[in-house]
Amino acid sequence: MTDALGWRRKFGVLAPSTNTIVEPDFYAMAVPGVTSHFSRIHLRSEGLSDDTELGSACERVLTCEPDYMVMSTETFRDGADGNRGLVARIKKITGLDVATGAEACERALRAYGARRIGVITPYQPAGDADVVRFFGEIGFEVTAIEGLRCPTAVSIAHVTEDELRAAILDVNTPDVDAIVQCGTNLSMIRLADEAERWLGKPVIAVNAATWWMALRENGIKDRVYGAGSLLREY
Repeated sequence: MTDALGWRRKFGVLAPSTNTIVEPDFYAMAVPGVTSHFSRIHLRSEGLSDDTELGSACERVLTCEPDYMVMSTETFRDGADGNRGLVARIKKITGLDVATGAEACERALRAYGARRIGVITPYQPAGDADVVRFFGEIGFEVTAIEGLRCPTAVSIAHVTEDELRAAILDVNTPDVDAIVQCGTNLSMIRLADEAERWLGKPVIAVNAATWWMALRENGIKDRVYGAGSLLREY
């Protein structure tokens, strides 16, 4: 028997307990027959929780018998090795393949043929350094970065479109091939779609890229409109 609503795929999604953006974003980009089922990682501080919290979140969502995992948290931490280690831990616990925001952004940039990028984050300088390190280690050059330095994990969701629009313009230097937005609690999928029309270049919102990777990895080619050219054209 197949699930009445998730008859194509059920995604188990791991998200921080503080995040209020990624869940409605995923619902807004839904396609027929694919459902997403969230399990919250309890954050006791501003950093990622320990492996015990990650394991507990995985075990909870496994009870709905998902087909695939999606990790929607700070997957740029500790560079490329950090992302690979996180993927390996989730696979070991769940036995399932997993999409992360970091790997999804890499795949999106390669699909566009971009090499030099501008980056927007909600992070403090240490988080920005992780992002620059990640992209550098996988062969991309960050030529401009705007870290919004949000004071708390919850306050990331309070960033306005006006602030994000200004950040996009700040990192859109002439040598930038594409713009990448990191931070799954920033609300930017709709603005990214609009910005591509102003700038004539890819603007990759991390939640859109992660959803795109999850769909395409599972053979689901549906086009999604209003969330950027990645989901519409690739």
